[in-house]
Amino acid sequence: MSRVQTIFKNMSWLLISQIIVSICGFIWTILMARYLGVEEYGIFGFAVSLTGILCILFDLGIGIHSVRHIATDYDSAPKYLGNAIPLKGLFSICGFVIIFIILLFMKADELTIIVTLLFAIEQIIKKFVELMNATFQAFEEGKYQGILNTLMNVILFIFIIIAIYCDLGLYGIAFAYIFANILALIYGYYILNKYIAKPNYEFDKTFCKNVTIAAIPFAATAILSSIYYSIDMVMLTNIVGNYATGIYNATYKLISVLTLFYGIYTAVIFPVMSKFYKNDEKMLLVSYEKSIKYLMLIIIPLAIATMFYSTDIIHLIYGHEYESAASVLSILIWTVCLLFISGAGNSLLNASYKEVSVTKIYFIAAVFNVVLNIILIPYLSYIGAAITTVLSDLLIVIIQSYVIYKLGHRPNKKLYYDIIRIIIGSAILGIALYFLNLNMWVAIPVGIIIYLIIIYLLRTFDEDDKYVIKEILGKN
Repeated sequence: MSRVQTIFKNMSWLLISQIIVSICGFIWTILMARYLGVEEYGIFGFAVSLTGILCILFDLGIGIHSVRHIATDYDSAPKYLGNAIPLKGLFSICGFVIIFIILLFMKADELTIIVTLLFAIEQIIKKFVELMNATFQAFEEGKYQGILNTLMNVILFIFIIIAIYCDLGLYGIAFAYIFANILALIYGYYILNKYIAKPNYEFDKTFCKNVTIAAIPFAATAILSSIYYSIDMVMLTNIVGNYATGIYNATYKLISVLTLFYGIYTAVIFPVMSKFYKNDEKMLLVSYEKSIKYLMLIIIPLAIATMFYSTDIIHLIYGHEYESAASVLSILIWTVCLLFISGAGNSLLNASYKEVSVTKIYFIAAVFNVVLNIILIPYLSYIGAAITTVLSDLLIVIIQSYVIYKLGHRPNKKLYYDIIRIIIGSAILGIALYFLNLNMWVAIPVGIIIYLIIIYLLRTFDEDDKYVIKEILGKN
């Protein structure tokens, strides 16, 4: 099987899984938002955001480091896993205590403290599940990751429905997340032992020390990334209140559905790029260029359409209670475009052993994000938080592009021409939607047809793209 076919096979497994996950997540997001109301949904958003920022304490970057190393040396998997699992257990205990102390320092109310600690437990379990998935990625066995993700989210969906039906409140929803992750961990560990690699349990102090030190740049990048993607909700709660957080969180959940596709792509392409860096640097750059092109082909027209129909989308999903979220959605949708570009760049830099550069970039962005949030949130509330997120992502793309250029990874000029064609095609789509003024459900198929015709007429697909398609179909 060719490299392109392997990538497509893994993408297919994860994409099918993600479609199922997205449908479940879409439904439970609607049900939870309507069931909890804006105030309690704001508490839920705060708990998830704070634990999301600090969950790196449970892992310290070991998962990402393991993917890169195991992908180039399968025989090292038992030793890595056998040391990483107990090491993560030790980190988890310390991290849980730190979160509890932070909550006391913030003088949070009892409900917020208990719910946040429950989600901290959920994040601890999830980090072990992610280690299983990281190993599946390293071995390029996307089907196991796809099955595991599907199983976990379908179970979570069922548990959330039960919690809502039985009127168990925020506590019931938090326990639904915990139980779903426990069952996923049991299944993932079984698959890992039976089909991938059996952990050789030990606690080699020297090995653990070296792995931890090597993983620190990944950990720093992860926590800095979490800060500028999640600190806004924590700051909204403390500066404006739970209502503003609930409005912002409702929009952010919709955006998260789109970023899941980006997560699929990077999960598949990162181990591939790691191999290319070791064996074929030319293909490393090609994979980076094609990643940006294909991701932009999808997300830019989607962003344009979302801007036009943001109010309809919010009314359909959350009802009129969340109408204020429409303006936030129109702004935040652009962060997805920027995230797709920076995600491809992160994969390139991490695969090239330039994780320290990534850490520096995210440090600058995190500081920028926090300062701008402090300035804008008191005056613009959730709108200020949305603007800050987009500007932070733009800053990352600018700095990252400069770093990649300075390292000698200079994309072919064709990539720039392709992006221009995609932007032109998306702009024409936007103009067409504006003048046609169609109902949202009619605009979806009409918009797709218009966009595909424009992309074809602009000759966006070149011979390399045709070769990739033929490779996928096995016709080369």
